[in-house]
Amino acid sequence: MRIVYDNIIFSLQKAGGISLYWSELISRLKNLDITFYGYKNENIFASNFNIEVKEESLLPYKINRYLDFKRKIPKGTIFHSSYYRISNQKDVVNITTVHDFTYEYYRSGLARLIHSWQKGRAIKKSDGIICISQNTKKDLLKFYPNIKEEKIKVIYNGVSDTFCQLNEASQYLKNSYSVLENKKYILYVGDRSGYKNFDIAVEVIQKIYNTILVIIGGGELSQIYKERLGQNYIHYQGINSKDLNILYNNAFCLLYPSSYEGFGIPIVEAMKAGCPVISTNSSSIPEVIGDAGLMVEKIEVDEFVNAILKLENKSYKKELISKGLKRADKFSWDKCFKETLQFYKEISGKKNL
Repeated sequence: MRIVYDNIIFSLQKAGGISLYWSELISRLKNLDITFYGYKNENIFASNFNIEVKEESLLPYKINRYLDFKRKIPKGTIFHSSYYRISNQKDVVNITTVHDFTYEYYRSGLARLIHSWQKGRAIKKSDGIICISQNTKKDLLKFYPNIKEEKIKVIYNGVSDTFCQLNEASQYLKNSYSVLENKKYILYVGDRSGYKNFDIAVEVIQKIYNTILVIIGGGELSQIYKERLGQNYIHYQGINSKDLNILYNNAFCLLYPSSYEGFGIPIVEAMKAGCPVISTNSSSIPEVIGDAGLMVEKIEVDEFVNAILKLENKSYKKELISKGLKRADKFSWDKCFKETLQFYKEISGKKNL
């Protein structure tokens, strides 16, 4: 089985869930007949690989990202793009991974039109489609009802083994993040786009006594947020998984107030690290959390405050952590990779090249 991977996502983002997903697949592709195409980039995950990456085109990635893959590749090759590109060769097997429909639900104007055009074209022309949750599959069939269901496979994201419970977790915190020693803090991890409801996280912290908000990732915090949070926050950017695990281990909880997720990787990371999760009963989040986290029905400040206060009950918090650890075991990058490889074989067999 020949495979071609289009690594365009590493040029489109410096970090992010799709980059993580793609890097986890790449790391497991050893001993296979695989060719990588892409550009030089500053992606934090791509820097971990010592692989030969071929140049597909002299065009800059900002243009090439919207164009079909140009290179002639051998008959029967699996072509899998990291971000909604396809090969127009009729004797090639196109695979597309669909992560979510945030553009369709939350964006407007030209950005949405271009994204939806490219995504829709990839979906319609692909021989096989991977969805990272049942909710993403449901959304795909909502927006593209004519797609045959037998072309779609739900393959859940995984979670790195870097995330785990640490013995003497407080000592790790003291050594690496002494500013947080003996402080009660709540974690907010990831992007701060509108549907992520970061505003709510800010208001929640303002209502909880003697607690700070530790913000991980995203761009520079705006002056407005800095003024609203005052001394009650710390913002870390570009930290590695090992350090994030330390922060999960010592956090009071992960606050994840997102209205919509294709999967929600930080939720599983937190559970695997023994950090209680407070999130919303929406999109894919219930199928990821199960009964192992607190989910609010209404995305309102007081709902989250009340959920956080429930964790003051130590026995209840301990029970939730135990459930989270068990739930996190259901998600594995090894499992994700094996199911992806099996899907390649199934779709390739159906095309009969």
